[in-house]
Amino acid sequence: MARKDDEEPTPSEKDSGVGPDGAPDSASADNGDAAASEDTSSGAAGAGQDDLTVDDILGAAQSADAAAAEDVVLADLESALLTDLKRLQAEYANYRRRTEEQREIEIERAKGAVAKGFIPVLDDLDRAEKHGDLEEGTPFSAIADKIRSVAERLGVTSYGEAGEVFDPQQHEAIFQQPTPGATETTILEVVEVGYRLGSIELRPAKVVVAVPAE
Repeated sequence: MARKDDEEPTPSEKDSGVGPDGAPDSASADNGDAAASEDTSSGAAGAGQDDLTVDDILGAAQSADAAAAEDVVLADLESALLTDLKRLQAEYANYRRRTEEQREIEIERAKGAVAKGFIPVLDDLDRAEKHGDLEEGTPFSAIADKIRSVAERLGVTSYGEAGEVFDPQQHEAIFQQPTPGATETTILEVVEVGYRLGSIELRPAKVVVAVPAE
């Protein structure tokens, strides 16, 4: 007896994978193909993992070791460069300091060379003043004031006065006079005033000193 097309297949037909008309069921065929594909993929993945050799594993480890060694080398290089930079900065700072100090010394020496030319003129002015030749308001007095003003602007200072304690680093004793009651060597008379420019000694003061009497 023929079965209608819209009738449900029997359970035995479903399990057999055969359609009502005796042809292979397409859904069953698709399911079989999918299962076969999954088996093939799993087998390929397993085969890929099994293909890893000892050389591959050692190569990966060596690559990791090489990267770590490179990091260490770079860190050491950075530290060495930083140390060299700090050393160069310190050397440059010392060079600048020495250069500035030397420049200041050379400037004082140049000023001192110019100031020494004023000393004989300043001596003449001191002698003229002692003799009363520099009266206030006279042209000679005005010229003397200008010369002394120039010497002061250069930084020239005079020293050496009677009554000061004798200092062999600053004074030149041209005569010593034993003096009763003197307890230390002091200046009795200034023969020539001393001059200095900053730390440069232009000329020591020439003096007569009093020394304790024996």
